Order: sequence, then structure tokens, then C-alpha cells
Amino acid sequence: MVSTWASATSSKRISPCRPRQFLLRAACAVCCLVNVLAAQADEVYLEPTAFVSQAFDGQPPQAGKLWVAPELNARVKDILGNALPLRQKYWRQGERTVWILEAIGRDKPITAGYVVEQAAITRTAILIYRESRGAEVRHPFFTDQFKGATLKRDGALDRHIDGITGATLSVHAISALARVALLLDEAARAKPP
Repeated sequence: MVSTWASATSSKRISPCRPRQFLLRAACAVCCLVNVLAAQADEVYLEPTAFVSQAFDGQPPQAGKLWVAPELNARVKDILGNALPLRQKYWRQGERTVWILEAIGRDKPITAGYVVEQAAITRTAILIYRESRGAEVRHPFFTDQFKGATLKRDGALDRHIDGITGATLSVHAISALARVALLLDEAARAKPP
């Protein structure tokens, strides 16, 4: 009886995975996990078109293009580390301008919207956040710090922006974009509507 049991269990014995197969399966599992995490990192909090519409009470004006002069682009590059395209899309109605801008946080772009009126920021919103960490910058406790912010003569914001633990690079990116939005607003107001 014992020999029958031993022969039955030994014939159904599971063969161990070969090392190559194990590594291949592990690599596939890691790739799947990375893809899932990357897909979860793209968070659209507000569509850019909805932000523009809200900024103008549901009746946005036609989008305009600002030609970014080389001197202005040099200042932008000092702030962001990269230049803007030669033409920057924006919306303007009276003294109000709206800017949709992007900057790299740690590894991926963050899309933010800024409403500027009379050379001061009136609203900041994180529209699309693609990083895996630091999304706390989307909350009003952070974005409300920019209300009323203007540029000093040296190109810095006129106020200190409190950071968020674990989101330092995102905070720097959003602050840099605020400065760029104010610079662009200044250039847009210098040209006739």
C-alpha cells in the first residue's frame, strides 16, 4: 500500500521551473506592474478646455498666439531650463489672460493653468499630473498661495511659496510656471489685443 502511494505521488511531482523561464516570467510580471503604475500616474483633474471656459465664465474668447521673442525665451529658459515654442497659445479678454503651461516635475510633465489679471495671478490649477508622487500640489491649500502673486523686478515671485514634503520638484515646477505665466502676460499686454 505504501509503495502504491509513493508511486502515485512521485508521478505527479511538479518539476521545478528552469532559471531562464523563471527570469522571463518575473520580467513580464515587473513590466506589467510598471505599466499599471504608469497608467495610474496620469491624472486629469480638469481638462484644459474646461479650465479656459471657467476662467471666462463659460464664454472663452478665441485663442491667440504670442510670438515668443528671443529675449523673452532666454528669460523663460533661465526659469524652466528649456525654451518655449516660438508661438505660445493663450486666451485674452480685456486685462485677463489664461495660460496652459507644462514643466517637468521629477520625470514627467505637469500641465497647469494660470489666470492672470492686471499683472497678478488670480487662479492656479493643476490640470494634468503625470508623476507617481507629489500630486498634493493639486489641492487648494497649495494652489491658493499663488493668488495675487506678481513678479518682482528680478523676475522672482513677490512671495514665498510653502513646499510640500515629498513634492519638492513638483512645487518648484509649479512655482516656475507661475513666473513664466506672469512673464508671458507682461509680453501679451505689451501688444494690442
